[in-house]
Amino acid sequence: MRYPEAPRLDLIEDLHGTAVADPYRWLEDVEDHRTRAWTDAQDALTATALAALPLRARFAERLEQLVHAGAVGVPAHRGGRAFSTRRDPGQEHAVLRVREPDGTVRVLVDPMAIDPAGTTTLDAWSPSWEGDRLAYQLSTGGDEESRLYVLDVATGEQLDGPVDRCRYSPVAWLPGGEELFYVRRLAPDQVPAGEEQFHRRVWRHRVGADPGTDALVHGEGLDPTNYYGVHTSRDGRWLVVSASAGTAPRDDVWLADLSAAGELRELQVGVDAQTSAWVARDGRLWLLSDRGTPRRRLAVADPEDAATWAPEAWTDVVPQQEDGVLSDVALVDGPDGALQVLAVHSVDATDRLSVWAADGTGKQHDVTALPPGSVSGVSSRPEGGTTAWVGYTDYATPPSVLRWEATDPTALAEHERAPVAGAVPDVTVVETHATSADGTPVHLFVLSGTGRPDTPRPTVLYGYGGFNVSLTPAYSAQALSWVAAGGVWVVANLRGGSEHGEEWHRAGMRERKQNVFDDFAAAGEHLVAEGWTTPAQLAVFGGSNGGLLVGATLTQRPDLVAAVVCSAPLLDMVRYERFGLGRTWNDEYGTADDPVELGWLLGYSPYHAVREGTAYPAVLFTTFESDTRVDPLHARKLAAALQHATTADAPVLLRREISVGHGARAVSRTVGLAADQLAFLAQHTGFPDGSGIQG
Repeated sequence: MRYPEAPRLDLIEDLHGTAVADPYRWLEDVEDHRTRAWTDAQDALTATALAALPLRARFAERLEQLVHAGAVGVPAHRGGRAFSTRRDPGQEHAVLRVREPDGTVRVLVDPMAIDPAGTTTLDAWSPSWEGDRLAYQLSTGGDEESRLYVLDVATGEQLDGPVDRCRYSPVAWLPGGEELFYVRRLAPDQVPAGEEQFHRRVWRHRVGADPGTDALVHGEGLDPTNYYGVHTSRDGRWLVVSASAGTAPRDDVWLADLSAAGELRELQVGVDAQTSAWVARDGRLWLLSDRGTPRRRLAVADPEDAATWAPEAWTDVVPQQEDGVLSDVALVDGPDGALQVLAVHSVDATDRLSVWAADGTGKQHDVTALPPGSVSGVSSRPEGGTTAWVGYTDYATPPSVLRWEATDPTALAEHERAPVAGAVPDVTVVETHATSADGTPVHLFVLSGTGRPDTPRPTVLYGYGGFNVSLTPAYSAQALSWVAAGGVWVVANLRGGSEHGEEWHRAGMRERKQNVFDDFAAAGEHLVAEGWTTPAQLAVFGGSNGGLLVGATLTQRPDLVAAVVCSAPLLDMVRYERFGLGRTWNDEYGTADDPVELGWLLGYSPYHAVREGTAYPAVLFTTFESDTRVDPLHARKLAAALQHATTADAPVLLRREISVGHGARAVSRTVGLAADQLAFLAQHTGFPDGSGIQG
């Protein structure tokens, strides 16, 4: 394949005494005429190559059915109303609905009605305690900037907004719906150049007032990369504020009594741990924490007595479990009126439900009716009740909602099931373990149509391995389409995630990041050794931090895989923190400003690991021009380096989209992207004719 010309600069920097080459620095500047010309040429090359893929149309047809599966969100109950999201087959985006006490359902926010082009997304929403007002956030074109609005639930009238610069802002209402706490960045002219995405503050806002008159609550003089959380008690007395520097696995927490002076007092500051805190309807301070308990525990303290805020004074309600990681809880009333806790634990990346006494006397029931899969969240009425709602999904079930009743505590009933446009193909899930380079077992979900390695098949190995993200079973149109066509799809639970708690996360970050890549390589080797596939039939797939994962795999182990899909990736780890939100990830990866940490980064940075004369696998980079998290420059630079260096006939292609960002997107765009990715992988893993792809 003849690739577009990409001049190599003789650029070598001395970083802490280490010579670091950067021949494609010019590709960082999207406005450079050389970058524009090179990108246009890549677009033409990729469009031609993808259009020629013989299985693309068949994958697109199957994906059209499976991607258009519905999705139902866990309801939030406020003042007799129930708020939830739902997407039906044929809808580009989910809508936000309200169910009235009489059972009638109305749509409150429909992104497609706001923007028929489909580029506007609903980022977040929060009803007031009384359920009569709704705060919600929208962004456009993938920028994730989140403009905040408030509407009257009964009439649909817009009462406030747009308030800009509210990216990643939680909302905490005060009783009455006249005021709320939220998070907003300072204006660009108030911060140093290059730091416009940082410098958040917590504000108290009166609905309808000029945001410029908001009262500053917290954040002045603290770390500019801080993200903040806010939570109010239902009676309006207590405010909890939390702060974490970027994505660091630790936070500071403050508590204020708004009925008194309202001064924020330190609950946890300067501690290497994460604690979620809130004051519930029983008046106690509830604490979900990994402080001294890396698999997390749920405890209580007295919000009025600071002497009980120290961890040694906490009273455990759900103590740390040996084999499970506590991920979520909901407070419910038992049949006798006694307060209970519905708890979610993850065991080897599969979720379990159990019921615990809120007085700390222990577990009362296991919810045995929960199928193997993932719980996306649990909710209950804040004023109390014997019912809870459970978000559920697995590899063949789109996000749906189950209902739990205290009167039958081991059972679950269907509350609202998400529909699917077509028949979901049969899939068998096998759980197995690979052994990493240092002897660590690595859990794998292997999805296939047969459930056994009867003959080696084209196989996709998917992973993430970072930021405490757990890959539990979830509905995936891509995985189902691949399996329906006769392939094998594998999800690896790598170090860096949260599948086994905070220790598992930290075993795959900073100086231990290579563990993640070793785990992934071990997973691939295990699949080959067990007869599921061969190196000529094995592909790897990852996005964002997972794009770094597969980038490291293709540069460290080009012999192991035949094809790679690398989406929205981080790849130049020497300069990653200079772009997008990179600075907020220093705690996960390290910083090149420190000579020791630079050594960690250079040890695996894919862009710096490319070696001329190497036969690299087929690679498809997919990027999104409006991505404000991970700049597309990473994929541009590695694509150019690989195109220059490889000796293989396998192509290196760069696919880009405009008006799309890192996160949510319209369903139709998902179909087009996924069809290109699967058809590319099929072409380069020796896929058969694809007769099984169509439904």
